[in-house]
Amino acid sequence: MGLDEPPASCSFSSQKEPKINKDSIGRHISNLRSSLYPWLKSVWKNYLPPRAPAKGSFRRSLDYVQTRAKRITKVPRLLKAATSTLCNPSSSSHVSLYKLTSSLSETYSCFLRLRSSPEEDAVRMQPGSREAHFFFPDSLGDDLIIAVQDSKGKHCGHARAQVSAIADKPGDKLRWWPIYTDLELEPVGRIQLCMEYSKNPDENHHLKFGSIAETAAYDYVFVAAIKFQHFQQRSFLIDGSWNWLLTEFASYFGISEAYTKLRHLSYIMDVATPTEDCLTIVHDMLSEILMMKGKSTNQLSPLENHMLVKILDQVNQILAFVFENYKSLEEDSPSGMMNVSKPASGLAAPSLGPAFQLYSLLHDVLSPEAQMKLCRYFQVAAKKRLRVHFMETDNLILSSNEGTQKDPVTSYQRMNSLVSSIRNEILTDISIQNQNILPSFVDLPNISSSIYNVELCSRLRAFLVACPPPGLSPPVAELIIATAEFQKDLSLWNIDPVVGGVNAKELFHSHIVSWIRNKHCTLLDRCKLDKENWSGKEKQNETTPFIHAVYNQLMETLHEYEIISSHLPMYTSALENAIADVEKAVAKTLEKHYANVLSPLKDNLRNKVLGNKYVKKLSNQTIETYYVPAEVGIVFNSMKCMLDVMWPNIEAKFESWIPWIADDGYTRGEHLNDVIVLLRTKYRNYRRAIVGKLAKNARFQPATKLKNIMRDSKEVESEVRSRMQPLEDLLRKEIDNLSTVASPTVCVELCNEFWDRTGQDVLCLLEYRRSRSWYKGLRVAVSILDDIFGSEMQRLCRTSLKEKDMAPPESIKEVHSILDHDAAI
Repeated sequence: MGLDEPPASCSFSSQKEPKINKDSIGRHISNLRSSLYPWLKSVWKNYLPPRAPAKGSFRRSLDYVQTRAKRITKVPRLLKAATSTLCNPSSSSHVSLYKLTSSLSETYSCFLRLRSSPEEDAVRMQPGSREAHFFFPDSLGDDLIIAVQDSKGKHCGHARAQVSAIADKPGDKLRWWPIYTDLELEPVGRIQLCMEYSKNPDENHHLKFGSIAETAAYDYVFVAAIKFQHFQQRSFLIDGSWNWLLTEFASYFGISEAYTKLRHLSYIMDVATPTEDCLTIVHDMLSEILMMKGKSTNQLSPLENHMLVKILDQVNQILAFVFENYKSLEEDSPSGMMNVSKPASGLAAPSLGPAFQLYSLLHDVLSPEAQMKLCRYFQVAAKKRLRVHFMETDNLILSSNEGTQKDPVTSYQRMNSLVSSIRNEILTDISIQNQNILPSFVDLPNISSSIYNVELCSRLRAFLVACPPPGLSPPVAELIIATAEFQKDLSLWNIDPVVGGVNAKELFHSHIVSWIRNKHCTLLDRCKLDKENWSGKEKQNETTPFIHAVYNQLMETLHEYEIISSHLPMYTSALENAIADVEKAVAKTLEKHYANVLSPLKDNLRNKVLGNKYVKKLSNQTIETYYVPAEVGIVFNSMKCMLDVMWPNIEAKFESWIPWIADDGYTRGEHLNDVIVLLRTKYRNYRRAIVGKLAKNARFQPATKLKNIMRDSKEVESEVRSRMQPLEDLLRKEIDNLSTVASPTVCVELCNEFWDRTGQDVLCLLEYRRSRSWYKGLRVAVSILDDIFGSEMQRLCRTSLKEKDMAPPESIKEVHSILDHDAAI
């Protein structure tokens, strides 16, 4: 048959038919001759009709279809396979529905469709109306879905009729089918259907597939084109002479534009990659196809609808793949995916934008179902990322459960790295959200963090059970910091809290309480008297090494637990209470060790209550002059060091934590202040007791008793000075003794207190003897006393003296005031 002769079994319309430019065709064929298969020429010569009808379409009689079917069996095996797969006439079938009844009292409507067809193709039928409709299932594995709605349009349930079950018993036409809802496992009703199933390729073939010959031939040419164009991943387009050939072929044979695009798109989906270029091409082609379907009066042919359903299923699959792996996409990779797992980069993959456009094209993004479906994709993505991160810590928990212990340092470092990685994942989601490529209803940081937060907390809890921290070591401290910072960052990033999320206090509470309790007991044990080797360590005019050893341990504890107070300030009060208890124990141990030398001072404090009775009892006894022992000086120096240096440093450390604990209801220094007040009271009492002992030295010797000196002397200055000499020598020896055993600072305090006590004795003398005849001699005596204390303090404590230390005490000022007032009179 030549090109100018039409097939004998075809008839054409009477319209004037356009002519084909044979020279143009010959020229293009000549250009393609080097690349086409030898059989392409044969196909062109023997199987193409000579001219195109009007409007590029044929009127096809059944004979023409049959003739074409015979011819198409002669094409090579590859085309046969494709034809057999897509449109095997022997498997063509239909289901005829002509009666639908309902046993329910209310008026219901039914929407029927095949599972292989889109939802919008559902056919509405009224029960009892005797309506009939033909359905063309894809295969025996297809289902007929009957959705039941009430008069208000509310979905009441659905029934599912298997085509295979209908075909197995063709004589059983009238059957009852159960109706189920989406949530119920038991049927909520039933519906009676009368169905008829038949196979008739000669009668029904055209209803499903249209003209097989043209589409099969086009598929054959298309396969040749994509082969010679090296159609593959990242190379989807057909251009040049091959594009011209396919266009002319489709126009000449009347192949619809929808079919050509669907066929091209079906091959693209077979090699589709989750990349920007691929998804953009799919979106553009699919949007054109859906636009054609919407505008066409006949919509798409059954074959085209079948192809479209399959393509939409593939598109949904690749969209799910993109969204579920949105952090593992790599545009430069041939497959579009990273070859190895990498940390989140903080940038959105370029394919996310086209993916969202494609998703919006296929789904009503304003519907809650579509929004929930998209959000679930991102939840799956978060779980996938977690599985990758958890792989490095799985063996830590498993090995512990099996009794094999891993290196604690390495284990905690891995967990710290895990927390940092999850934090980086959420930061990346925040960055992607801020790039404004997501729909407004997608809150990616909250979607992903709800998964990350709960799963990370579960992993941390399991790890702490499997590998409990032995103490507050640096790796453990780093994990606490990372966990607390993670919790704090979620709040700063406005991430919604979730039940079961990371809570550093709940995770580490039992461990922290145990650490503080153990440290408390260790420090208290260190303060026990028998734990310290006291012999040979104390030096005169210095402090005891015991307090420095304990102080250093206290400061180390504060430095160690600073991370606890800075990140979990609720434990600061417990830590302060423990430190305060240790401070009390230090003072108590110090008193116990020096009890022998401190007992005379305590006796002196108790004897003050006895008053004159105690004085009379001792009046007949020989009293030795009291000089301060070196051990007492060590006690005073140690107490002074604790009061002025050590305890303030500890308190300052707690004060530095105020910015972290200000909002936690913590009262700063509540426990430490009690200890400082207690120690300061002890120090003050011991100081007064020493001064009292020194003052008694002069009171119990007649030659040094000030009252005797003033009573026996005349008002001649030289005589007063002569009688004051023994007292002066005694006072200078006592001050020299103080400077020997006490530190300069303590010595100055004791001298000032001693000076004030001497002034009080002068005031008592003035009160006892109101005769002004004593005033002249007292002026001389007071001037001698002022000179003694002033000159001795300058000589012995020059480096520690301050201007206020040289000022006379209050009692001496009062004495001068009385004497000056008398002189003025």
